[in-house]
Amino acid sequence: MVRFATEKDIEKVNDLRRQVNEIHVLGRPDIFKAGFGRELQDFVYMLLNDENKDILVVERVGVICGMACVDYVCRPESPYMIARNFYHVQEIAVDEAFRRQGVARELFEFMKEDASRRGLDKIELDVWAFNESAIEFYGAMGFRETRRWMEYKLN
Repeated sequence: MVRFATEKDIEKVNDLRRQVNEIHVLGRPDIFKAGFGRELQDFVYMLLNDENKDILVVERVGVICGMACVDYVCRPESPYMIARNFYHVQEIAVDEAFRRQGVARELFEFMKEDASRRGLDKIELDVWAFNESAIEFYGAMGFRETRRWMEYKLN
């Protein structure tokens, strides 16, 4: 079952976010800070209290086993781009014990329905190049690459 998170879910949501943070720290220790400090933990309150953001959770047999932090984005037209309305996935996580059991697929099915209900055109997300399993999953779900963010290290 996928539902919108409440304050009683924060501890488990943060446990899942911590797991994702650890993946990022391992993949890019030159960018991501080790640990999961108070500021990162408290970020969920901003998501819960912003009308343009939400946290989704997947619950199975009373256990939260997956989550996603999402934004509802409405960008006005600019000199460079036409107006855009989309569902943005900030973070997505599945508990290690529940991976490869359809949890993330269930989240995306909910997101598709929710985005359509809100009148949004698409779902967008970004993913770090080192996160190959996530890239493979997003491709299997029908996401396609639309741009690349590149870096050139000077040292």
